[in-house]
Amino acid sequence: MINLIHQLRVGINGVALPMLHLPKPFCFVGADSSLSLCREIAGMGPRRILVVTDRPLLGMGLVDPMVATLTNAGMTVDVFSDVAPDPDYEMVLAGVERLGRFAADAVLAVGGGSPIDCAKAMLICHANDRHPSELIGIWLYAAPRKKCLPFFAVPTTAGTGSEVTIAAIVSDSREQVKHSIIDPKLVPSMVALDPRLMVGLPPSITAATGMDALTHAVEAYLSTIASEESDEYARLAAGSIVRNLTKAWRNGGDLDVRERMAVAACMAGLAFTRAGVGYVHAIAHQLGGLYHVPHGLANAIVLPHVLDFSQPHCTARLADLARAYGIGDPGAGEGRLAAGFIAHIRAMNAEMEIPATVRELQRADFDKIVERAFAEAHGTYGVPRYMTHEDATGLLAKLLPT
Repeated sequence: MINLIHQLRVGINGVALPMLHLPKPFCFVGADSSLSLCREIAGMGPRRILVVTDRPLLGMGLVDPMVATLTNAGMTVDVFSDVAPDPDYEMVLAGVERLGRFAADAVLAVGGGSPIDCAKAMLICHANDRHPSELIGIWLYAAPRKKCLPFFAVPTTAGTGSEVTIAAIVSDSREQVKHSIIDPKLVPSMVALDPRLMVGLPPSITAATGMDALTHAVEAYLSTIASEESDEYARLAAGSIVRNLTKAWRNGGDLDVRERMAVAACMAGLAFTRAGVGYVHAIAHQLGGLYHVPHGLANAIVLPHVLDFSQPHCTARLADLARAYGIGDPGAGEGRLAAGFIAHIRAMNAEMEIPATVRELQRADFDKIVERAFAEAHGTYGVPRYMTHEDATGLLAKLLPT
């Protein structure tokens, strides 16, 4: 996600601007909170609601209780379930067409990052009668955009944090690249963090989405433009994930652990919305765009390598995280603590059977990956240490399958 906070702090067009207020949705938390959210939606006035989700979730029956609750409350409900991983322009436009044909006056997104991001893009394209490619980038550089329909979200994974961010990630399938639409109008009014919807997640998805959330928290904490607010969210989120992710991976039916992970992912989303991300995301986005590597998995694989590279310039911050979560001897030097934190992340990946390499990665694509990653990161992300082309290709070489 392009880091608007950095641009606000350094000033736009040479003029320093005050920090903007970034909206936060009202959150319902706990088992069956998704149904509480639906009852509240029905009581707020909308009469026709489009539920945006994907076919696997619909087939599992996870959406049915929400649809029933909305229907029983007198709302007319339609379900758009054609969302696939990495929603592209065509998928978004199909959703916009469905939104208009149904004449919805509200939207509820149910799912992981793909349904939520697709719903966000649908809403802003519908409100402004624009192709998604015309809305790429930061709203501050664009003509004023119209307000979207009332929007609500129920994440079914503890990972992306999309339920609280100002960005929607959409793919240009022809160019094999991901883009961000960034606007505060994309933040839902209310969300539900319902652990019951997450108990059936396969361990592999639990691991990848959880490491996605950890990456959000860690990169936000290491950002050179972090604030006291983002630091608080990042520390709390990272600590909860370090303590609970492998538990969720081992026992997906533990509602308490699932709830902690859902809250942590949400806080990590709030953190990186305010402090940005870094090279992990810049590289992972290219692996997703070129090879369709799931975003959380790509982040998990890339994270320890980027931390190795960044560590000389953020040793104290990494040591802070190690001390906070009881990793290593608290009396050890900062260098040892920082290395211990990175080693702990590698150990988490290994325990959860996350691969250390990217099976699809091709050396012939290195220049393209680096060029696109640098275009995303340089001048926009507050990374603690900038990479050269040689640094980045050396890192990618470590990700090649043996």
